[in-house]
Amino acid sequence: MGKEKNPRRVAENEAMAKARMLRTSPQKLNLVAGLIRGKKVDKAIADLTFSKKRIAQDVLKCLQSAIANAENNHGLDVDELVVAEAWCGKNLVMKRGRPRARGRFGKIMKPFSEITIKVRQKGETA
Repeated sequence: MGKEKNPRRVAENEAMAKARMLRTSPQKLNLVAGLIRGKKVDKAIADLTFSKKRIAQDVLKCLQSAIANAENNHGLDVDELVVAEAWCGKNLVMKRGRPRARGRFGKIMKPFSEITIKVRQKGETA
């Protein structure tokens, strides 16, 4: 009479990874996420590796984590994986400031964001 197992958050042919506290704005992160949406994982890895955006390295790390989750935790075939979804959201914002003229204070916002990547196995189911 134990506790029931939690239901899976993703389908049987999917795996997911999330990277939090990325030091960039969600708008800039979404540009990089849009670069890989719907692509096969090997093509997405190549695009992120050679991207000029600084945050692309952190997105690449998250994508590789999703691929590893698919292979090790869910037993999916790596060669058939596709980036099904990649979305980002806001996280905390550090508020900093700078003295301005006439005793005023200029606000400087330093936003953080997070990204979630879901990979899906293309094959007989999908």
